[in-house]
Amino acid sequence: MKIVVCVKVVEGEFNPFDECALEEALRIEGAEVYVVSMCPQSVSEKLRSLTRLGVKKVFLLSDKLYAGSDTLATANILSTFLKKMNFDLIFCGRQTIDGDTAQVGPCLATLLGIGLITNVMSIDAVSDKIQCTTRLGQESASLPALLTIERINTLRFPSIRSRLGEIEVLDNSSVHADESLCGLSGSPTKVLKTFENASGMRSCKFIKPNEFDAVFSELLNSKRKELEIEKSEHKLKSVWAVGDEAAQKAAEIAENVEVIYEKDAKKIAELAEEKKPEVILWPADLWGRRTAPQVAAMLKTGLCADCTALESDGNKLLMYRPAKSGNIIAKIECRTMPQMATVRCTQKSDDVIVSGGRGIADSLEQLKEFAKRQNAELCASRALVDKNVVPYELQVGLTGKNVSPKIYIAVGISGAAQHTCAIEGADAVIAINPDKDAQIFRCADYGIVCNLEDFLKELE
Repeated sequence: MKIVVCVKVVEGEFNPFDECALEEALRIEGAEVYVVSMCPQSVSEKLRSLTRLGVKKVFLLSDKLYAGSDTLATANILSTFLKKMNFDLIFCGRQTIDGDTAQVGPCLATLLGIGLITNVMSIDAVSDKIQCTTRLGQESASLPALLTIERINTLRFPSIRSRLGEIEVLDNSSVHADESLCGLSGSPTKVLKTFENASGMRSCKFIKPNEFDAVFSELLNSKRKELEIEKSEHKLKSVWAVGDEAAQKAAEIAENVEVIYEKDAKKIAELAEEKKPEVILWPADLWGRRTAPQVAAMLKTGLCADCTALESDGNKLLMYRPAKSGNIIAKIECRTMPQMATVRCTQKSDDVIVSGGRGIADSLEQLKEFAKRQNAELCASRALVDKNVVPYELQVGLTGKNVSPKIYIAVGISGAAQHTCAIEGADAVIAINPDKDAQIFRCADYGIVCNLEDFLKELE
């Protein structure tokens, strides 16, 4: 069994999702594990250190020509190299923490013409097929196949007696990727501008735990705020939307919206090749994040992931998406047709949501009781989902769902931008956290500096 793991080094550290992918590969008995990375040569020794874990060989694809490659260009380069390897499985992390797109894996599987399983939570059996538990349920694929792995484990440490192995650095004279499909010039998407994400900031009033009930009652009995939707001054003539959720977003920037209900990636691509739409919008849910990149690879077009805002000049679609875990916003255009994007759609929410973060990992039952007390929907940050404490469908955030309740109560949540960008639609945010300097208080209307246990005692 030959397994290739795709690994990226981000700001001097291994992408954590890729570490999980590597650990899963190393756990498969009898497998020969190889690492392939497309990075600058400066990280060669960092990558070589992986050979002490049992990796047979590391291949570093590094060429100035590759600089600035977007997801499709990256997948093109990797697929050109991987076609020369006689592999059984390819493992990728679900996404990288700098781009957060989750596109390279599905694009790569499509370009290689192999099976694809995404969002893997566990590998249950490997023979001529691989069987997995994913965030969407049980899935299997015949070999060869590509898997994208969630943050489900911790990468092992090297043994004391382990020795460094071999790394081979290859430029494009060895890889032979099509130069017209590499780097900035070969990328169908282009970043036009980046700026700090300052959205969602609120003016926080700190209150005592014993003031919570009065504040909560006042907010609950207040009139709901009307959801403000920015309308593009210039609209596109026609936009395809895959599903009803994407259609709501398409209506903001299009005169006419054609809704597509087909679910098969190949059939959607064939339909697009026949009808030649200028724009296709997809939902940024697990299915959309898996299927849209496959169609992008089939159509050889660009795809912008997890867009939170769209605008148009009447001809081009301009897309805005969070990057670097939501800390910055990038303005992006697609230079190929059809222009494609997965879009964040605010999902219907209960009047009240109680959401827990890493700080209540050991107090989940207390959080559930508190949510029941407030007659609230229970949700969570990515930290609890990654720990497998709560199911993925409860996750709020950049890689979860957008919510718009009347009251959002964040308990033990630090306030990372990847989470707070998904609660901007809430009428009011109440944050409960023992750290008075926690970022969440900058995104809250009311703050209580307290841990959950003491807060509940005060309520009693």
